[in-house]
Amino acid sequence: MSRHDRQSFLGKHSESVIKATTVGVVGLGGGGSHVVQQLAHIGTERYVLVDPDTIAESNLNRLVGGTSEDVMKQATKVAIAERVIRSIVREPNIGAYHCTWQEALEPLKSCDVIIAGVDSVIAKDELDKFCRRYLIPLIDMGMDVHEIGSRYLIAGQVVLTTAGAPCLRCMGIVTDELLTQEARKYGAAGSKPQVVWPNGVLASTAVGLFMQLISPWHGKGAPSAYLEYDGNKHTLTPSKSFALIKEQPCPHYFAEEVGDALFDIRKKVQANAVAMDAQVKAADDSSGSQSKFVEFLRGLLPRMRRR
Repeated sequence: MSRHDRQSFLGKHSESVIKATTVGVVGLGGGGSHVVQQLAHIGTERYVLVDPDTIAESNLNRLVGGTSEDVMKQATKVAIAERVIRSIVREPNIGAYHCTWQEALEPLKSCDVIIAGVDSVIAKDELDKFCRRYLIPLIDMGMDVHEIGSRYLIAGQVVLTTAGAPCLRCMGIVTDELLTQEARKYGAAGSKPQVVWPNGVLASTAVGLFMQLISPWHGKGAPSAYLEYDGNKHTLTPSKSFALIKEQPCPHYFAEEVGDALFDIRKKVQANAVAMDAQVKAADDSSGSQSKFVEFLRGLLPRMRRR
């Protein structure tokens, strides 16, 4: 039995699709560290990792792969994420950027999907604009703990948004009021409470949406989704308010501000995966040196998005 036999239900060529897809992970804290670990187990080989922070003692309650030794060495979060991936994937292609995501625009443009775990509202808003302009599906995670009297409510959401579908402003995740409140704090998101199990739930959901987006497993991939998490009830449900707007055109971004609204990432990555499998088989039949040729082909794979 091979490593990925038990996920063969994901569809024909799914293993090649997963390997050929470049995933950007912006923010490698509690949520993002879970995401890279799961992507590595699934078989993802191509990454763009972005985070400006180093690990702190307070991160050890939730950062997957982080150790006390990392805290003493002041290791960067991107370095920890890269180490986790390399411990699972034999020969990954990793671009690790210890900086803000705005300083890594060029490598992020090469991504086929971006998964984000950023705290600030302005970062979510700007990342949404960037992804829509360059036809990159964005999967955003967010959680918070709200004090209600003497009790606390753990709440969060995972959203998928693509060009032409409702944006984060349509969903109410980004509002002018929230941006104004954040601006009064000089753009700081503040020190929000975070614990490992809600981060894990949201990250697993984000990876599930990613797999739905790129693999044949789920039929037609949804262009958008909004799932709300109630950590007190341990439920994850589709947003009722989003159901009212998901079929409506986004009023915040016009056609000239985004790429082709009908663009489907799955068509491109699946076509490339089929072509790669065919070329590898032909090369194997003729030369018997499949492994070297596979690596050669991966280096020559064209971009999996229209520019």
